[in-house]
Amino acid sequence: MAVDFSHTYAVIMAGGGGTRLWPVSRKERPKQLLPLLGQETLFQSTVKRLEDLFPPERIIVVTVEEQAREMKQQALVIPAENYLIEPAPRGTASVVGLAATVLKKRDPNASMAILPSDHFIRNVDLFHYLLKAAFEVADNGYLVTLGITPTAPSMAYGYIQQGRSVDGDYKYPVYTVKSFKEKPDEQTAQQLLRAGDHSWNSGMFIWRADTIMNEINKQMPQLGAELKVIGEAWGTAKQNEVLNERWYDLKNETIDYGIMEKAEGVAVLPAGGLGWSDVGMWSSLFEVLLPDMDGNIATNSSFHLAHETHNTLIYGGSTERLIVTIGVDDMVIVDTGDALLVCKSDQAQKVKEVVEHLKKHRQEKYL
Repeated sequence: MAVDFSHTYAVIMAGGGGTRLWPVSRKERPKQLLPLLGQETLFQSTVKRLEDLFPPERIIVVTVEEQAREMKQQALVIPAENYLIEPAPRGTASVVGLAATVLKKRDPNASMAILPSDHFIRNVDLFHYLLKAAFEVADNGYLVTLGITPTAPSMAYGYIQQGRSVDGDYKYPVYTVKSFKEKPDEQTAQQLLRAGDHSWNSGMFIWRADTIMNEINKQMPQLGAELKVIGEAWGTAKQNEVLNERWYDLKNETIDYGIMEKAEGVAVLPAGGLGWSDVGMWSSLFEVLLPDMDGNIATNSSFHLAHETHNTLIYGGSTERLIVTIGVDDMVIVDTGDALLVCKSDQAQKVKEVVEHLKKHRQEKYL
């Protein structure tokens, strides 16, 4: 039986901080609200690539209050009531649970695609095709994830090991999931790549709202119990009061660790050719922006004069400011006016450690 796509919803997870893109990504304006890759912000690009597949009334955004105000301005098409506000960040398991609880109450037959707000996807047509195929698999009770076919032995992503083919007349190859693996060290990453049966964990999931709620009730019963109370109050005068009462005591847990790693009936669609990036750190901009003949990228209106400079990213904060590099190779240079980051491209993941240092020493004005 074909999927009734009038019961499918997109849920954008949009509450993260993006600390590895400091000093541009800050508490008040995290990376999804910034035009890192062009004129549109990452959040606007996410909404735009969903609009041909979902009408605005079936696009849900889960975020925190301080980001919701800006998002509503950036995506005027999404109805205000479709913004679900977390009182405080409590991990993706709670985000998914809240969205599933609200959607199930709105539409008992709801299926949902869980999509981060800060990803880049070049091949939008293939993305749409994959989502349609995934909804068909999810309609048969599977918890579906989109895996990214690895192009390198990356240590930045978790990995998904695929098992046997899933029976059924599906539009795209579907496999059972043997295991989820945490971010590996370099040697393990090379082994996983050579094995040929692993995908990167994209953090994109598709399932029926009732299927994921059953799994939450089974594996995270405390979260399930709290969501039941929140769901009963949703849409009533007590909605916000009950949400605030119950939310702060929730365990901070990811959907991957809290649910997916132990769940049965998990399927993966391995996706090659999506042109995907999670824009997770400065060096990932080399994957999605077009460099000049020397491999350099100058973005965000900076005026860059490069002399004997190669494979270097320059992100400037002003059209008036000239940035000159001489004899520089394989570097990331980010200038925001009040902070300057200079690091080797292969050390870009350590920016998160700098943010932790600033937090520890209460350098709030730089956060």
